[in-house]
Amino acid sequence: MNNLINKINHWADSRGLKQADPKIQWMRITEEVGEIRDVLLKPTKFTEPQAALKDAIGDTLVTIIVLVHQLDLDVTECLSVAYEEIKNRKGKMVNGTFVKEEDLKTRESANSSHNSASAIIGD
Repeated sequence: MNNLINKINHWADSRGLKQADPKIQWMRITEEVGEIRDVLLKPTKFTEPQAALKDAIGDTLVTIIVLVHQLDLDVTECLSVAYEEIKNRKGKMVNGTFVKEEDLKTRESANSSHNSASAIIGD
């Protein structure tokens, strides 16, 4: 992976992207994420959805790697920071979505308050 990251950084350098505006790069990232969304939500619009998904995810990764390069950060370090944050995270799947333990507590508290209010007003 480091070899690919280096190739992408070199590619970006050779095109002057290192000095480009990171805000513009962010807009490119959101465009590429939109392509992922399009394939996931409407795969039948694509002749080869799997190939389109690989392309969209790859393009998204490239745009993120270029942003990291523009900001003088290290991709591996960014991933390491994120992993350290999630590695001990607890939670559970709720309707097909992973919900963090602390968010579950917030939901349970909100549901409890709603149920108490419903009981009082006869909902």
